[in-house]
Amino acid sequence: MTWKERERAFYLGAPLAIAPALGFLPAVMFLVVVPRVEHAKLIAFLVLPVMGLVSSFGLWKLALGAVQKPFGILNVLSFGALFVLLIIASYTGLFLALITVKI
Repeated sequence: MTWKERERAFYLGAPLAIAPALGFLPAVMFLVVVPRVEHAKLIAFLVLPVMGLVSSFGLWKLALGAVQKPFGILNVLSFGALFVLLIIASYTGLFLALITVKI
């Protein structure tokens, strides 16, 4: 992978992985758990899979950029973005587990 391809993978993958991960918990809460709008279940049925696919594509791009040799700053940045994604997934899973216990 050339430097440009790795750079493009990071710049494309980081927002595509992190933005849907940040939006997943509010989307689940306001569309599935406590519906606030009319037709919330239909909106959730359309939005949540798209968010998952976009996040998966971004995660794939980040993972590609994190393991390519020679190691450099883009590897560190990709690994850092993956670590941030791990933190977001952890608190999302914990919050949804707590909500499940209360229901």
